[in-house]
Amino acid sequence: MKNKSAPVCKVDIIDKVKVKSTQANLPGKENIFSMAETFKLLGEPTRLKIILALIENELCVCDLSAVSENSVSAVSHQLRLLRNFRLIKYRKEGKMVYYSIDDEHIKNLVNQLKEHIEE
Repeated sequence: MKNKSAPVCKVDIIDKVKVKSTQANLPGKENIFSMAETFKLLGEPTRLKIILALIENELCVCDLSAVSENSVSAVSHQLRLLRNFRLIKYRKEGKMVYYSIDDEHIKNLVNQLKEHIEE
């Protein structure tokens, strides 16, 4: 990142039509809050690593612990947070619990961000 200040308008003129149209198309306050909370969740490296791993494969907590190089306990805590925000889901198979991405939206969001960073 470059350390340049952002350019700003030299005059203080507001395009009321554009402002009104833009405001009308913004999500409601609750949705904006939920979106910000989701980005905060994904902004933590361990949780992001878990999401990236789950995009690749359905994994159990022990697998995720190995992939993320964290304790099972730490990963379990992160999984609970991600489940609470419906970013991941789980299924039980006997005594095993497998985690995966809850829907394609999160997968697409993270993959697009990954592509953007790799450009």
